[in-house]
Amino acid sequence: MNQQMRGKQSVELANSVRILSSASIVGAKEGEGPLSDFFDVIGSDPMFGCESWEEAESVLQKEAAQMAIGKAGLKPSEIRMMFAGDLLAQSIASSFGLVDLQIPIYGLYGACSTMGESLALGALSVSAGYGEYILCLTSSHFGSAEKEFRYPLEYGSQRPLSATWTVTGSGACVLGTTGGRAKITGVTTGKIVDFGLKDSQNMGACMAPAACDTIYQNLMDFQRLPEDYDKIITGDLGSIGQTILLDLLKDKGFDISKQHMDCGMKIFDAKTQDTHAGGSGCGCAATVFASYIMSRLAMREWKRILFVPTGALLSKVSFNEGQSVPGIAHGVVVEALEKGE
Repeated sequence: MNQQMRGKQSVELANSVRILSSASIVGAKEGEGPLSDFFDVIGSDPMFGCESWEEAESVLQKEAAQMAIGKAGLKPSEIRMMFAGDLLAQSIASSFGLVDLQIPIYGLYGACSTMGESLALGALSVSAGYGEYILCLTSSHFGSAEKEFRYPLEYGSQRPLSATWTVTGSGACVLGTTGGRAKITGVTTGKIVDFGLKDSQNMGACMAPAACDTIYQNLMDFQRLPEDYDKIITGDLGSIGQTILLDLLKDKGFDISKQHMDCGMKIFDAKTQDTHAGGSGCGCAATVFASYIMSRLAMREWKRILFVPTGALLSKVSFNEGQSVPGIAHGVVVEALEKGE
């Protein structure tokens, strides 16, 4: 058996992978939230100078990618490959946004778990020697996501209290072999988990079982306890999904209430910003990771975290045909660098 494999679903990287840089760009609403001081760029125009929501999201990805590459002291031509995706049909935010960089690309779709999927695949590739520098990124936009999955904004539909607010933003990281601000030491690949829920306005409930499954398997595969992590961070379960996650894990014998943090609950102030259950979208976990989480690791306030972005694997076709909303979550173990590393 390969010595890097751990348990049923995890890999402990033989060569830890460094996160050389991270970059985040968000919209005005996100810039009014609790994490405003951590984002690199806060846009004032939701259209970002474009004529459509979709074009605006492509601009988010392009600017985040260029910023991360620049922070790493590199040029696009030095990036071996990139892993990127978004929520839109055929991942058009990524394909149109990143075409000018002319970097070999693998397009991903993990719904809101895409940043975890991207970092996991990027880390596996760097550790195996398939690329010296790899770019990982994703994005979402409130306007394009509402148009794609729910109702046009002009319709003015009433949002239930269980709904989350899609983050307008993009987060990007450059991975490499030396230097950097933190390191990826392990990954736990998620499974598709379907509890039969059909409420697309309650994403937290749909994704919580997948988050539970991945976190539980990570703890079992690495033979760890919740306290072995300073934080166990989900992507966008929101307040409702958090409650369900904690209950599900307690049923399995693990209490993560002291360690748990949710990016969707962190990025907005639910009381003052009217975001109901919290934030969501690919850009939610990506921007919080590239800004707030990376800053805590760089300052060694946290020594080891488990980053678990969560995704709801629905489409407008599956929803309109009455299908349930399966979930998925990918786990990435990230550690602060020791002195001298």
